Amino acid sequence: MAVINFGGVDENVVTREEFSLEKAREVLKNEVIAVIGYGVQGPGQSLNLRDNGFNVIVGQRKGGKTWDKAVADGWVPGESLFEIEEACKRATIIQYLLSDAAQIEVWPRIKPYLTAGKALYFSHGFAITYKERTNIVPPADVDVIMIAPKGSGTSLRTMFLEGRGLNSSFAIFQDATGKAWDRVIALGIGVGSGYLFETTFKREVYSDLTGERGTLMGAIQGLLLAQFEVLRANGHTPSEAFNETVEELTQSLMPLFAKNGMDWMYANCSTTAQRGALDWMGPFHDAAKPVFEKLYAEVACGNEAQRSIDSNSQPDYREGLNKELKALHDSEMWRTGAVVRKLRPENN
Repeated sequence: MAVINFGGVDENVVTREEFSLEKAREVLKNEVIAVIGYGVQGPGQSLNLRDNGFNVIVGQRKGGKTWDKAVADGWVPGESLFEIEEACKRATIIQYLLSDAAQIEVWPRIKPYLTAGKALYFSHGFAITYKERTNIVPPADVDVIMIAPKGSGTSLRTMFLEGRGLNSSFAIFQDATGKAWDRVIALGIGVGSGYLFETTFKREVYSDLTGERGTLMGAIQGLLLAQFEVLRANGHTPSEAFNETVEELTQSLMPLFAKNGMDWMYANCSTTAQRGALDWMGPFHDAAKPVFEKLYAEVACGNEAQRSIDSNSQPDYREGLNKELKALHDSEMWRTGAVVRKLRPENN
């Protein structure tokens, strides 16, 4: 494990150069990895593990859409695809990749198969960090580890197929066997991580919940919508408002500052853009920071987790969610976006 300086702060990092795929295969050569859940993270992680040569099976409820999806992806019922309990019984490492709400519901069926020496693997710190609320308390004689890819399972798989890696954090909550570190790093390499950086279950879930509600989804939608609405209210057409708000950001600027950094973007735009951006980043920062501080406080005290648990456990949760998502889909900004995307050159 290397110590890398990030902006003046030293962090523990593991790269694929120092912990090779061959080493990962050697560490896990006698392990059976069961991926439980085939929704957001399950497909990408299980397929990458399979393609990388690990002994991996999938556990999923038979008869559902995700079971059929697993079959379509090449998992064979009775050979590499099983009901959840059977997969857990066969496994030495259980990758618990169901949604947070489903993890709570299914936990009583998983726990009996967590016998001494096995490993319980998460890709999110939610269940363990808020264990008083989720009632997910692993036995003391199993390893409890986490690999959290910094992106969706779809991105993890796409980047793997392109020969790239998606960075992931790793954490060890419980080392019962003395080999938790080797196990978690080998799994991180196996699922297709770029580099691995060390965290804790608590830090992962605090940063993840803040990020999802902040710049990754909640804040970005709020900012985009506010600018779009102001432009529309001042007579700009939907196409112009969308292009200036979303299209230029995602299609032109995002790839550039992802590659080179925001400082590079500031140095390589017009002097008019530079002056305006420098002048206005302060007011936006000052307006947004109190919201982020409130958000982080709600995450840290558990209120945000409890809201998610309460909401997602309702029998009509999916119906209510679909209504909210439909309202987002049907808004003028995203109806305009659908037209703009169709007009992109690659779609014509």
